[in-house]
Amino acid sequence: MKLAALLLTCAFLTFLPGRAHATPDAKQSLAIAHLIQHVRESGLQYIRNAKSYNAADAASHMETKLNYARERLESAEEFIDYCASRSSITNKPYYVVLAGGKQQEVGPWLYAELEIFRNSSK
Repeated sequence: MKLAALLLTCAFLTFLPGRAHATPDAKQSLAIAHLIQHVRESGLQYIRNAKSYNAADAASHMETKLNYARERLESAEEFIDYCASRSSITNKPYYVVLAGGKQQEVGPWLYAELEIFRNSSK
């Protein structure tokens, strides 16, 4: 099952819009690394395809998808959109379970963190 999911992810990521061999520059790579670390250190639960994962597993999954897509990404925004916010197999959004049990889509949650990171880096 994992192999099938990985193969489907690879097939999906092959068709990402963008330029071949684009790769994020150093500034974008730093932002992406920050987002993954933010997920890893959040201590929150993540919902992917109706199954719950801990923060470390969610971050590892994002890293795996990033490794397959890196040459087709140019920005942290593209990382969020194509690797971190939805399933490339089912196209269903990922969710983060916030304090109190409220679920929020991971995409907007990561965009908010990206803005905080960029503002703090100025």
